[in-house]
Amino acid sequence: MAEIIQRDGTWAFDGSTVRITPGLHRSVPLFRQTYGEIAVPLEAISGVVFEPERKRGRLRMWLREGADPLLQATGGRLPDPADPYRLAVDIDRAGVAEYVAEEIRHALLLDQIPQEPAKAYLLPGPPVPVSVRSSDGTVSFDGTQVRVDWSDTSDRVKRATGPRIITIGDVVQVEWLPNSGYEDGFLRFATRETAFSKLPPEKDPYALDLWGSARRDLLTAIVAAAVTARLPHPSTRTGVGYDERPADHPADDRPRLAAAALPPADHHDVLLRRLRELGELHRAGVLTDEEFAMTKAAVLRDF
Repeated sequence: MAEIIQRDGTWAFDGSTVRITPGLHRSVPLFRQTYGEIAVPLEAISGVVFEPERKRGRLRMWLREGADPLLQATGGRLPDPADPYRLAVDIDRAGVAEYVAEEIRHALLLDQIPQEPAKAYLLPGPPVPVSVRSSDGTVSFDGTQVRVDWSDTSDRVKRATGPRIITIGDVVQVEWLPNSGYEDGFLRFATRETAFSKLPPEKDPYALDLWGSARRDLLTAIVAAAVTARLPHPSTRTGVGYDERPADHPADDRPRLAAAALPPADHHDVLLRRLRELGELHRAGVLTDEEFAMTKAAVLRDF
């Protein structure tokens, strides 16, 4: 067993798996503490290195492309402190860190782990159900449906369309950009009907606009990873673009958007009221023609 324990966390390698456990110190980012322990199988790793610095060093691990739904969902945009595959190392533990890195590299050579992209996810992603409260609303995922409940500060367009419920079969891609504190981020669930929508995140009923606490909004990446883990792997796509299906995907077996959990009569009345509100917003100039058509279509799909 090769192991290094630091304030930021622990890496332990048993010859087949690197177990990464976040530290409990208050300096450890909320995202890493919430995401929890990660078990990385050797076949998912493409490389590891210890980078010595003047006062502290850093262990860094790279995974094969397509091996981890978290990296797939975030597209390399996780801030460095939140990256679970980096470990800050005290300079007096540099020798231990180099030993851990060398043991992993040696095992990669012995097992002849390929460097090419993985054909399937080799890590399971976050467990479900998972729910995160962000600046724009609360997003939840139970393994089959994504639900977004808007906050009181969400744009009127979103609040007018009501809670958004999307079945996993309707999602073709998850798009995520972190809130940097200087620039807003977003979490968008692209469906076949909305993949090419030009609506900005603050008005898009299929997107969370991340503009509040960067520390808190970063947790939406957990939901993004959980949903991505349950989508077809990128290697199964037969072409480029959202309209492409895997070769073995039936032509029209995708479930439709689920309606909100309301009694039938009340649900019908609520939808009619939302349509009237949208019409008023459109006539008042709050919604452009494109925005009105988009949000109206979203409401009509709930009938």
